[in-house]
Amino acid sequence: MSEIRILDITLRDGEQAVGVIFTRREKEQIAALLAGIGVPAIEAGFPALGVEEKACVQAVVDRKLRVWRDGRLAAPLQVYAFARARPQDVSDAAECGVDSVVLSISTSNIHIERKYRRSPGWVLEQIGEATDEAKRHGLGFTVSAEDATRTDLSFLIEFYQEAERLGASMVRYCDSVGQDDPFTTYKRISRIRQQVSVPIEMHAHNDFGMATANVLAGLRAGASSVAASIGGLGERAGNSPLEEIVMALQYLHGTDTHVDTTRFREVAEYVAGASQRAIPIWKAIIGTNVFAHESGIHADGILKNPTNYEAFSPESVGLERQMIIGKHSGSKALIHKFVDEFGMDLDEGTAAQLLERVRSAAVELKRSLFDKELMLLHKEITGDITQWEDAPW
Repeated sequence: MSEIRILDITLRDGEQAVGVIFTRREKEQIAALLAGIGVPAIEAGFPALGVEEKACVQAVVDRKLRVWRDGRLAAPLQVYAFARARPQDVSDAAECGVDSVVLSISTSNIHIERKYRRSPGWVLEQIGEATDEAKRHGLGFTVSAEDATRTDLSFLIEFYQEAERLGASMVRYCDSVGQDDPFTTYKRISRIRQQVSVPIEMHAHNDFGMATANVLAGLRAGASSVAASIGGLGERAGNSPLEEIVMALQYLHGTDTHVDTTRFREVAEYVAGASQRAIPIWKAIIGTNVFAHESGIHADGILKNPTNYEAFSPESVGLERQMIIGKHSGSKALIHKFVDEFGMDLDEGTAAQLLERVRSAAVELKRSLFDKELMLLHKEITGDITQWEDAPW
């Protein structure tokens, strides 16, 4: 797991989330943001969708973006297009001037028999025709096995070996319905790695909430690339979130992907706005509640040393720490709030009285209290209007 490549699929799989549409300008901006934080490759779209999608992909290509890596401009951003294993799809992608194309076809018996109503041999023929077209246009290509999780492993290996023989630079393992778990993922990728020489890319969906865990298991088993999206945006329950993969690799496995994590919240906010999908406050890595502390036990631990209850600093992902005062707060957090944030004196006796009022108000309001509400409660207890008027509120 020393060298892991990140490929972002926000502009393609992310946009396939129900109701999400990116304008041309938004696609260009998201691509620029991704290059700006050091993501080396993106899937810019699915040109076979039509004229407008082609124009969007072409616009991203025309920007000729370069990747920022460790504070300097590095290699050009690699721009991929998605295509079904059909020559016309490949031709549509080539018209956009992309560097490479992801050739996708289902490999599971469920899909072969019920979706295509064909045979496994037909699948191999289709991928052969598609790769011939890619080579004719001088395109690099990744061969993707849709529904790889539910594919018979012997046929999946045969499929990947054929892709390798045809010249694929990479093969993609798609858990299309999120039905894998980390244990089976590890076993299957280990077996594939033993018999396939080209790099393996993980592409996981989150239907059972295990997308990130499955990706990490696949990487530990020998995969070396990840297709992920900002915030996990994607079909149904979404994909493995890029920010989760990068942070887990860095903090849990010591693998530096050279992505600038300090801008994760900034990028996620732009994608959220463009997709009209709010970032849940409890969202791992980029949710504001990741660094919001109310519980007295936790707040006391944070005040003594943030590493007591924070796996990484808020600054490392572009967020800020918040000390929240509510029903579960303790006097230490309350004193910190007044002394360190408001610049006001608060002795332990007054803090105890105020804390009782705070807890009662929080239960009545069914939420934590705002700073101004804390000030008003303090005023009611002390009657010291001078302190209150001198406060920065």
